[in-house]
Amino acid sequence: MKKVYTLFIMSSLITSGARAGTVNFDDAKTGAPPPGWTATQTGKGAAKWTIEKDDTAPSKPNVLKQSGEATYPVCLKNDTSLKDGFVEVKFKPISGKEDQAGGVIWRCKDANNYYIARANALEGNVTIYHTIKGRRSEKKRTEMKVSSHEWHTLRVDFSGNHFTVTFDGKNAIEWDDKTFTEAGMVGVWTKADSVTLFDDFSYGSK
Repeated sequence: MKKVYTLFIMSSLITSGARAGTVNFDDAKTGAPPPGWTATQTGKGAAKWTIEKDDTAPSKPNVLKQSGEATYPVCLKNDTSLKDGFVEVKFKPISGKEDQAGGVIWRCKDANNYYIARANALEGNVTIYHTIKGRRSEKKRTEMKVSSHEWHTLRVDFSGNHFTVTFDGKNAIEWDDKTFTEAGMVGVWTKADSVTLFDDFSYGSK
């Protein structure tokens, strides 16, 4: 009986793989974008998404690094399709004169249509937006301390039309919206010249 139960659990995990998971990038080849992701951008410029080794990584040895310059660099997990659930990532802002930001994306249709929550070290705030046809619109923001060269955790829980943004374990934003109601991809985001590291990307459905 125990053996049958174990097989059932393993089967359930396999079949739900596209709906839940954690990615630490440690098995990916360094110097290249992560396999199974779309490394791209919203708008103009040239985003650069690569796997790199980093001694400060929360889960060593690798991180996902964005070091190019574009309007909004985005990196999307291809096999995800979540309507209600959560997305979470650990990120570390390294540098940027215009921006030092790290964000998460959810209910994403493509690189031009999605929700995004981000934290910015230069501005010292956490903000939620939607991006429609490549145009980003701010919806709500909260002033919070976001330190450069330190790892932070950003999370969004989304259910129906209600979204909760959490930063370093503290509630930052509650917001309701009906722009994107269907399931979509999840991913990570930066802005402009932000050089940002990401690790321990996790997501799941409800």
